[in-house]
Amino acid sequence: MMTAEKQHKHTKAWFHLPGLFEFHELYQRFLALYVNHPEYFHDWCGIGSIYGAPAGCIWGGGRAGYGEDDPVEVKAMMDQYQIPVHLTFSNSLLSEEHLKDAEANHLCALFEKEGNGVIITSELLLEYIQEHYPSYCFISSTTKVLTDFHDLQKELQRKEFRYVCPDFRLNHDFGDLAKLSQEEKDKAEFLVNECCWYACPDRKGCYEAVSRLILGEEDDDHVCCSPYAKEGYTFSRAKQNPGFISMEEIRDVYLPMGFSNFKIEGRSLGSALVLEFLLYYMVKPEYQINVRESIYLSNELDLF
Repeated sequence: MMTAEKQHKHTKAWFHLPGLFEFHELYQRFLALYVNHPEYFHDWCGIGSIYGAPAGCIWGGGRAGYGEDDPVEVKAMMDQYQIPVHLTFSNSLLSEEHLKDAEANHLCALFEKEGNGVIITSELLLEYIQEHYPSYCFISSTTKVLTDFHDLQKELQRKEFRYVCPDFRLNHDFGDLAKLSQEEKDKAEFLVNECCWYACPDRKGCYEAVSRLILGEEDDDHVCCSPYAKEGYTFSRAKQNPGFISMEEIRDVYLPMGFSNFKIEGRSLGSALVLEFLLYYMVKPEYQINVRESIYLSNELDLF
């Protein structure tokens, strides 16, 4: 199977998928279809990585409390299908004492190999992993909330990062994006299906609250200010978000512009919704029913 590193970058959209430690059973079935039924999938897309962190891993960030699958079983699946792993170590509030965490270090040692990566926010952790686990590549996390294009470009120019995930509010800044060099475009990894309130003034504060929660610190002061907070994530509303990137835009706009990496969020969501993301972005419409039938749909399934 051809991976993102072997295929010419601009002929495919490489999707980075959520839930490395949440959706083991879903991915076991989905990846088997991906390998054995390539006719189901758009020929212009592929899987660039699956990302995530186990629940309770103090280096984790972005989401808290999700990821109960056995890391050894997860590693075996990823090795079987030769899909890169991106560990989500985007906690922004780490100190020297946290670098000694046995579980996180064990996880780094388990998954360390050429082609695997770490999604990172903390400069302290970046230096530590570079020194102790040098095989990893690094992905600059969207939790940095780089909403100014010039800040994003500086991040893209940093040699230590293979990919940089912009804040989703820069997704359609085509005038500036077009000015990037091809090397910079190759490193941009766009978050395509964000449902967060586009006008949120405190997105970075939200991520810091998650970091504190993962570290076991109380944060009673932080309250999400989104008018949709109580409703939770819905794909229909995400599609109405000004930062949403559709399947057609990826194929007809971003790929011709020279961009090739796209991140699908969904670690804290249910597997049925994550499957809908995979179907929408990767599977040809005429074969989506085949994928549903192979994964869960049967003639005995009742909805209610």
